[in-house]
Amino acid sequence: MAEEQKGARLANLWDKARAEGMSESERLIYRSNLLGSDKRITNYGGGNTSAKIMEKDPLTGEMVEVMWVKGSGGDVGSIKRDGFATLYMDKLRALKNVYRGVEFEDEMVDYLPHCTFNLNPRAASIDTPLHAYVPKKHVDHMHPDAIIAIAASKNSRQLTQQIFGGEIGWLPWKRPGYELGLWLGKFCEENPKARGVVLESHGLFTWGDTAEESYLTTIEIINTAIAWFEKNISGPVFGGEKVRPLDAAERRKVAQALMPVIRGKISASEPKIGHFDDSAAVLEFVSSNNLKPLAALGTSCPDHFLRTKIRPLVVEFDPANPDIDGTLAGLDAAIAAYRDDYAAYYERCKHPNSPAIRDPNAVVYLVPGVGMITFAKDKATARISGEFYVNAINVMRGSSSVSTYMGLPEQEAFDIEYWLLEEAKLQRMPKPKTLAGKVALITGGAGGIGRATVDRLLREGACVVLADIDAGALESALSDFAKRYGADQVRSALINVTSEDAVIGGFADAVVEYGGLDILVSNAGLASASPVGETTLALWDKNMDILAKGYFLVSREAFRVFETQKIGGNIVFVASKNGLAASVNASAYCTAKAAEIHLARCLALEGAEKGIRVNTVNPDAVLRGSKIWSGEWKEQRAAAYKMSTDELDEYYRSRSMLKLSVYPEDIAEGIFFFASPASAKSTGNILNVDAGNAQAFTR
Repeated sequence: MAEEQKGARLANLWDKARAEGMSESERLIYRSNLLGSDKRITNYGGGNTSAKIMEKDPLTGEMVEVMWVKGSGGDVGSIKRDGFATLYMDKLRALKNVYRGVEFEDEMVDYLPHCTFNLNPRAASIDTPLHAYVPKKHVDHMHPDAIIAIAASKNSRQLTQQIFGGEIGWLPWKRPGYELGLWLGKFCEENPKARGVVLESHGLFTWGDTAEESYLTTIEIINTAIAWFEKNISGPVFGGEKVRPLDAAERRKVAQALMPVIRGKISASEPKIGHFDDSAAVLEFVSSNNLKPLAALGTSCPDHFLRTKIRPLVVEFDPANPDIDGTLAGLDAAIAAYRDDYAAYYERCKHPNSPAIRDPNAVVYLVPGVGMITFAKDKATARISGEFYVNAINVMRGSSSVSTYMGLPEQEAFDIEYWLLEEAKLQRMPKPKTLAGKVALITGGAGGIGRATVDRLLREGACVVLADIDAGALESALSDFAKRYGADQVRSALINVTSEDAVIGGFADAVVEYGGLDILVSNAGLASASPVGETTLALWDKNMDILAKGYFLVSREAFRVFETQKIGGNIVFVASKNGLAASVNASAYCTAKAAEIHLARCLALEGAEKGIRVNTVNPDAVLRGSKIWSGEWKEQRAAAYKMSTDELDEYYRSRSMLKLSVYPEDIAEGIFFFASPASAKSTGNILNVDAGNAQAFTR
């Protein structure tokens, strides 16, 4: 079946036995998933695949030729049946009769729905004609780094001929669309023996009569390019090393210092989420002599460009003489210069009907000797943007080593970035969720109230760091939430809130993972009960350590991040009804909870002028799902009220004014209210979620 992968070569993963029993459409999905499984073949969301299949027309009952092609959006690596558009080939061919010329090619997109087979709701992409007019049953369009390195070279046509001979053709740069589809069709007519074509500054088209042939051709051509570069690249790349990279721990320290500052400066219009990459490929590039001149050229492939903007911002930093304060001080000028440059680019290139200028801030920030930082509206986009720039680095490595690297011409880049079709796609995107672009850290995140809160904030689009002292519970919670909401949305941090070093380290990790912090939910806790005469100093100190000192330590660290970002912040304390209403046999617990509430008020006073809000949620009697009720606390409270543990639930319910039980999800709703814009004008407040208790009425 599969050959063993050797060095940098792509392995043949095609399983003949598995593919044999598949339908043509199933083989298309199989082929697509194989091709998308390796980023050396294509980047996330990049490229597309197609198959022309005979299908029974649901109206006439006749067999008709239908093209299955990856629809708009989606990723070939994970695509399923519903990710493909299906179109009548005879209608696609008929489109040639209504085509009015290249100046009107965008209008051809509006004709594609008229070609839909079987009422398929999946929208066809702009690349549909590129597949339709290649007279082969199976077509692959990929963005391999090794091929784009050829395509982005100054003498790409000559290199294509040199490396592949006549079996792979070459076409000059042309923005994807209907006209390029006609070019591809004409090329195939004139070169019937060709197995594919390199598109200048873009990527690779390959084809075959069967799904397996198309797949194997794609793999073979890419491997041929990889082998050629291995043979022809010698000596240092990117002009050789200019600076020595810092060690891993120091790189993270620099990233931790830079990311919240940058995030604060670029989040005025919408909050941004960050991603840090210090992989070997990135370090090689950012530590090189040619970093600045190559970075200034921008990317070549349209997919790379759309994710990474016209060019990155190179941060002034010398790893040989690290001066973080100096670098931070220079960020205002650097970011302002980038914005001005972007605005000038917009003014030079705009058309009368161009959309308004978009966010002028950089997406990619390159730090010499440290790595790459990317910012976007969400974590997945920030991470993927970084992956795209790694693709661009690989392309630049190849092109600049054997030729001269060529970025996209400025006007062509603009016409893609501000393409009206691309703008229409942006306008169709759903409205962001309430907490989209926000980062929350929740202590006690693996407990009952903690988990309910994590779930509530994740549902609203937040990125969440679960912090807990219980490693096993933390791992279980992380796995659960990652499966439900995606690995990008959630991280974990093993934090003992009573340890200053652990708190500082946990927050530092959170900042590097997401770029900063917007919301702290201080929820770590314990419960203890004993008559005052039996309350040991150790028990008293334990309550004070976790519920007072712990809340102070995490709040202080959150304040430091908020003050660095300068975009406000939000702290929600999970205290207790017992912080307002004394309870028998629980003096240590009640006193510590009262300290929490007063600390929140103090922080609210101090944070107000900085836009930092601090509020408190007071639960009571959260028996179901709360970890504190699974230990001695339950027995202790039952003993205090002279009843069995089985009677406690009914006791607390009947004791409440509303005669209702209180659950972790109820507390999470209160926390979400204070964490959300709905409470934007509230600070220093207390919300009791206790089903009503007159003793706990705030005074």
